[in-house]
Amino acid sequence: MKGSVIIVGFFVAGIMVAVMKLLPWNGDMGTVSYLTLCALIFLVGFMIGNDAEIVKKFKTLNRLYMLLPLMTIVGTLAGCAITTLLLPHRSLADCLAVGSGMGYYSLSSVLITQYRGPELGAVALLANIVREVFTLLGAPLMVRWFGKLAPISVGGATTMDTTLPILTNVCGKDLVIVSIFHGFIVDFSVPFLVTFFANL
Repeated sequence: MKGSVIIVGFFVAGIMVAVMKLLPWNGDMGTVSYLTLCALIFLVGFMIGNDAEIVKKFKTLNRLYMLLPLMTIVGTLAGCAITTLLLPHRSLADCLAVGSGMGYYSLSSVLITQYRGPELGAVALLANIVREVFTLLGAPLMVRWFGKLAPISVGGATTMDTTLPILTNVCGKDLVIVSIFHGFIVDFSVPFLVTFFANL
């Protein structure tokens, strides 16, 4: 929760700095965003590659749990497609691009801004932050009403990092590796799905 507030704070601060022209910057922000994104992806890959135990634990995972990331992706995209009925001013591709962020706001918002402009990029940032916050706050109720896998699915790409502590607490330690595997696969799908839909 605190991390999400900090991210939104930096986002608002960036808008204010740009609007008030506090930084003498006239260059291409797309290039800066892209290089920052590459560094972020490198660090995520480094973190995963540095933990040899993760791969070993993935091999012992129940095969049915391996379908959870796929169901999360399909369910999210289906929900986004239905959302276009409520947002006639937005195209199906726009809604699918935003939803493809799967909670990974730092990556999806940069990509969507690059391909579709800052307005949709801001929508992606806020939509994916809301997904994370909803997981953090609603996980106990989701477990009670829909079962232990529900908050993991709702968490999307965040289940291997920011929402993992709360998921461990409410879903149980036996599902920690499921949460990490789910987050890893969904996280990996984000750049491909967002780029695909943003280019339609």
